[in-house]
Parts: sequence; C-alpha cells; structure tokens
Amino acid sequence: MITLEELWITKHAGDKMVIEGITPEQICEAIERGSRFVQTEGYLSAYIYFSVAWKKAGEKYKIKTVFLNK
Repeated sequence: MITLEELWITKHAGDKMVIEGITPEQICEAIERGSRFVQTEGYLSAYIYFSVAWKKAGEKYKIKTVFLNK
C-alpha cells in the first residue's frame, strides 16, 4: 500500500490536482489499482475518471502530472 509520505508531487502535478480536484489519496489509489501503461520515462495509470503520469524514484513515487480522462 502506497502512503502519502511516499509521494513526491511536482509543482506542475500539484497545480493540476487543485484545478482538477484530485486528492493525494486518489493518486495512491490510481497507482495501486489503475491500469498501468509503460511510457518513455515512467508509467501512466488510468483510474476511474483521471490518469496519473508517474515514475519510481528510489523509494518515492514522482508524480509528474494528473489529468481528467475526457
């Protein structure tokens, strides 16, 4: 189970989370339960109505961006 302390949320991702109304808890759930796609540098997890672009950086999960699936 991913904890909030394991998330490294970039400024861009934090701004997008506020705009889209996505919480850090939802980010953890998306990484754990969402459909995972390999990208050039990391992964894209699609979950319910939003997606999270992230990569593993040591013990942390670097959250690059989040967006609504439209």
